[in-house]
Amino acid sequence: MSYPLLESIHGTADVKALSRQQLPQLAKEMRDYMIETLAPIGGHLGAGLGVVELSIALHYLYNTPEDKIVWDVGHQSYPHKILTGRLSGMPTMRQYGGLNGFTKRKESVHDAFGAGHASTSISAAYGIAVGRDLKGETHHSIAVIGDGALSGGMAFEALNHAGARKNNLLVILNDNEMSIAPNVGAMSSYLARIITGKPYTSAKDVAKRVLEKLPGALDVAKRLEEHVKGMITPGTLFEEMGFRYIGPIDGHDFEHLLATLENCKDLKGPILLHVLTKKGLGFSPAEEDPETWHGLGPYCLESGQPIKSTNPAPSYTQVFADTLADLADQDDRIVAITAAMPGGTGLSRFAKRHPERCFDVGIAEQHAVTFAGGLAVEGKRPVVAIYSTFMQRAYDQVIHDICIQNLPVVFCMDRAGIVGADGATHTGMFDIAMLRCLPNLTVMAPKDEQELKDMLATAFTLDGPCAIRYPRGNGLGVKALEPKVLPITSEVVCEGDAGLVISVGTRFADAKAAVDILKHKDGRSFTLLNLRFVKPLDTALIAKHLVQDKPLVVVEEGVAQGGVGEAIASFALQHGWHGAFKHMAMPDAFPEHGTQAEILRDLQLDESAITEMLRSI
Repeated sequence: MSYPLLESIHGTADVKALSRQQLPQLAKEMRDYMIETLAPIGGHLGAGLGVVELSIALHYLYNTPEDKIVWDVGHQSYPHKILTGRLSGMPTMRQYGGLNGFTKRKESVHDAFGAGHASTSISAAYGIAVGRDLKGETHHSIAVIGDGALSGGMAFEALNHAGARKNNLLVILNDNEMSIAPNVGAMSSYLARIITGKPYTSAKDVAKRVLEKLPGALDVAKRLEEHVKGMITPGTLFEEMGFRYIGPIDGHDFEHLLATLENCKDLKGPILLHVLTKKGLGFSPAEEDPETWHGLGPYCLESGQPIKSTNPAPSYTQVFADTLADLADQDDRIVAITAAMPGGTGLSRFAKRHPERCFDVGIAEQHAVTFAGGLAVEGKRPVVAIYSTFMQRAYDQVIHDICIQNLPVVFCMDRAGIVGADGATHTGMFDIAMLRCLPNLTVMAPKDEQELKDMLATAFTLDGPCAIRYPRGNGLGVKALEPKVLPITSEVVCEGDAGLVISVGTRFADAKAAVDILKHKDGRSFTLLNLRFVKPLDTALIAKHLVQDKPLVVVEEGVAQGGVGEAIASFALQHGWHGAFKHMAMPDAFPEHGTQAEILRDLQLDESAITEMLRSI
């Protein structure tokens, strides 16, 4: 397919050189290009398709990198990347050594603030605005936040702070589900242009100066204005928080977008512009099923259908979801909670069978955890299903509201360890280190999908809180059996006299393969323990298999600093062990993006690296 206009865009100067009449054609070419280019590699397609016109309008009127645009989460930043000189890199999106799937400051000067987690843009953009004013500069600071990310409490904390001050700040609410106001059309667009225009604002300022001299008149006028605007716009909440609300306007109409944004540039103080867009616009499968097409792997360009994995084994997410739903069939105390990720965590399956016991709290991980604590107080057995990287956002609640009170809440942490294409912001590398130090908390890591099922069954027999971490992707294809309750012990997989190897979670398969190679090719037999329980440590079994002058190796897919390997080494030293120690874990650095196999290779945590380490130790 040919993209003559798009291929002439090598940076924002080329965007500004276009006539306004050319912008719709640029938008069409950008959509077609994104749909075609992402087909073989996948990515966050739907969000980007929805903000093509908005991205073009912003770069047409504003001057980045001097003006700062902060994109919340970053899912919708693909058009922004195209317009800021990264068109040729789009085929490498989320690939090893290629463009990052989110905004990243090291990637481009046009990426004002890095992103990956939701609800951070307003705080960052307001910080930029205050920093600008403290330096006496005049550039613009703009936050683009989706209506989903606005459900996060941090966004309202930022609105509350910024609205109380008078710093110039533009917050663009990209409402792609029409969840706040469906009334878009000529009248609302006309109103938006009127209330941002100079005649209206000048008249308002003059009236204010006059009414200030009349006792009580200004308060009456303010209430009258709020009452009238409240009847025709949904912005009363934002106005009450100190923002001047504008909109809603059609986010796909260049005439209204450009006119309103031009007026916004001249306004003072905090402004909230409400823009209505359609997620996935221009690609019918993404328009019809925005949740599935939010982020996915490769797809067929002709049919629009995702290309399914050839791996016949179920994903860990699927195993978790099916097992939890089955257990809930037998135990009506079980309830499930997700923070805006019913599809990603698998709980959409649970919701179909137990809709009254499944709760999506929105992007509110802190609330999800404490909400679960309240359910536990009432005798329920809540399961909080959250990605490992997002559990970081609720750490205080895990400690203060769950562990201190020893409440039986089950934390199921998907995407633990290396996630691959989403990179550092989504890598679940800290959960072991941050959870194993907490009193009352049991922490489990299954070696395969069957053990995940068993650990779920075990979790509901415990009197206090517990956490189960499991990775992204497919399992090992082990035969599915009914879940059984596990003893709180490690598992001896094989025994030998060359030393002790302890594997944690899904590093087991590579560790087992390496131990087998050493036995059959090198004639060295190691004892292999599948740890299973990160906490409490099975110190009795570890002590039994430690040999004083033989190597001790711990392999885990988490950070080395604070990892379980440190706890095992400390225990071994305290009990007189003095052999060689090797801790194979993630270094003190954030990983890049790529496939899981590529990142594990680079971190020297795959089968080949473990094998070579055992040979050399």
